[in-house]
Amino acid sequence: MYFFDKTSGPLRVVAFNRKDFARLADILAVALAISLPWSTSATGILAGLWLVALIPTIDLPSLRRVIFMPAAGFPVLLVTLSAVGVLWANVPWAERFDGVESFFKLLCIPLFLYQFCRSDNGRQVLIGFIASCVLLLVVSWSLWAWPGMPWPGTVKSPGVPVKDYIAQSAMFTVCILVLVQFAYDVWLNGRRRLALVTIVLALVFLANVLYVATSRTYLIVIPALLVAFGYRHFSWKGAIGMVFGCFVLATAAWPSATFLRTRVISFFDEVHSYQPNANATSAGERLVYWTKALEFIQEAPLLGHGTGSMRVQYRHSVANQIGMAAELSANPHNQTLAVGIQIGLVGIAALLAMWIAHLTLFRSESFAAWVGLMVVVQNIISSLFNSHLFDFTHGWAYVIGVGIAGGIVLKEPPAQPNKSSW
Repeated sequence: MYFFDKTSGPLRVVAFNRKDFARLADILAVALAISLPWSTSATGILAGLWLVALIPTIDLPSLRRVIFMPAAGFPVLLVTLSAVGVLWANVPWAERFDGVESFFKLLCIPLFLYQFCRSDNGRQVLIGFIASCVLLLVVSWSLWAWPGMPWPGTVKSPGVPVKDYIAQSAMFTVCILVLVQFAYDVWLNGRRRLALVTIVLALVFLANVLYVATSRTYLIVIPALLVAFGYRHFSWKGAIGMVFGCFVLATAAWPSATFLRTRVISFFDEVHSYQPNANATSAGERLVYWTKALEFIQEAPLLGHGTGSMRVQYRHSVANQIGMAAELSANPHNQTLAVGIQIGLVGIAALLAMWIAHLTLFRSESFAAWVGLMVVVQNIISSLFNSHLFDFTHGWAYVIGVGIAGGIVLKEPPAQPNKSSW
């Protein structure tokens, strides 16, 4: 590829080969991961620049081989079904296109797989993300301890400087589990001091989730991932040990974590007092949304109501309702139901097949496989309570995590030892 450079002398032709663009695409992938915990605007811009840089590096036959892999093919299938689903959606075309846009980011999974099964810079992406989250952790604790601290943005709640507490909990959960695995690896290698420092940092992240940005979703996700970590390394004994450890940790934190107690106790109160016509509560609203979503799917089970139809379905359902039943929603706060409303059981099958393909991709014992497995399991569990693949931050976290970790795993030899591949 050639660009023309006007200088004081004759016109010069400057050549940029694929390696130049590949290096630029790797740099932009690192920048993309760094921006993710902080800014949706920066992430969107960097994603566009990354795509522009990656396109000149693509070898179509090689990309085609990647797409035919289940881990890449099922995201493409899900996006294709969403695109076809606009044809039977009885809503304005703007809403149909908005619906398809929610799926589009999944097309980047095959591209990340393609890029990082050829690149050696996946480790830099992970380091950039962790470093960015450490900076966010420092700012979060500072704002929590000093609420009047000058800050250029709007602080929605104490200790949450950007985005929202659910996104912050999600980013910090990734950091906790990555650091736990790293500490385990370096401990086995005899670097005990580094392992202890890493565990302390993981505990500081965990304390932030418990005391500052408590998301009820991630109070389920974190123990589940720790149990998965225990089983991965020590079979059922490790899993049972992690269950006991989580119980001890929760018991220790319970008396002092006021916000944690409030979030947990209020959940049980909200479920116990649930009435569709009562005043709105967080748990009650989800029960209403899920009940309605199941009714919508029953009305059009096979192919759904069409892509982009969720908002209009909920809009029609609030007529003559009161209380929580009259609350208008744009989605059911459940990823499977969100797909089923729009493209039916066919779409749900494609979604489940994608998750299974990604779980299967990360079945080795390498560090990269653990990162990918953790991202997928986190998304599956959190998507029981949220439509996280459609959310900007959570969706991109899944795409980047699965794509880059998956690309590294694809480079691994068939019998990968229990060592870091980052």
